[in-house]
Amino acid sequence: MLDWLKNINKEYPEFYKEYLAKFSEKSNRYVMLSTETTGLNPKDDVVLTISAFAVVDDSILIGDNFEHILLQYKYFHDNKLSNEFIIESKMEKLSEPEAIEKFINYLGNAVIVGHHIDFDVEMINASLERLGCGRLKNEALDIDIMYRKLQDITDKEFSLVELSEAFKIPISDRNSSADDAYTIALLFLKLKSRLRIK
Repeated sequence: MLDWLKNINKEYPEFYKEYLAKFSEKSNRYVMLSTETTGLNPKDDVVLTISAFAVVDDSILIGDNFEHILLQYKYFHDNKLSNEFIIESKMEKLSEPEAIEKFINYLGNAVIVGHHIDFDVEMINASLERLGCGRLKNEALDIDIMYRKLQDITDKEFSLVELSEAFKIPISDRNSSADDAYTIALLFLKLKSRLRIK
C-alpha cells in the first residue's frame, strides 16, 4: 500500500498538526540548521545537538536561534557509551521528544539551509517518526550545492572549511553545531547574493 494512503487517517501529535497548518502561506524566513549526531545512519544513530539561526531580509537574527542538547540516554546505555559531553555541557538539555517538539515549533514553515542538509533532515525525520509524526515539509537549500552551482562544478563536494576558506570566513576552533550553523548563515548570505536568490 502507498505510504501516503496508510497515513491519510493517522492521528498526529498536536504540535505536528500545528506545524503542518503553517504551510498555507510561504515564509520569508530561512533557518540555518546544523546537528551533531552519534553517526551517519538515520536508522541506528541519534541526534545529540540541534543548533539553528534564522535569516530574514539578508540579516542573521542572533536572537532568533535554537540550541539544545538531546538527552539520548537510551542510545548511550544500549551502546555502553559515556555521556560526559551531556553532563558537562552548559547547554539546555531536553529529552528527544521535548527537543524535537520545540525545534518543530521554532522551525515553522521556514526554508531550511545547511551543509549537506539532506543528512540533517533525515536525522530529524527519524526522530519525528519515533514520535508518531510525518516528515519535515520544509523546502531545503544546501550551501555546498549552491556553491557548486555558482562555480559550475559537478564532480566535487566541498567541506564547510573549504567553503569558508573560499569566502574568507574565519573558522572557529570550537567545532560545535552552533558555530557551524553561524558559519552556514554567513556562507548562505554570500551565496544568496551572488545567486540572486530573493
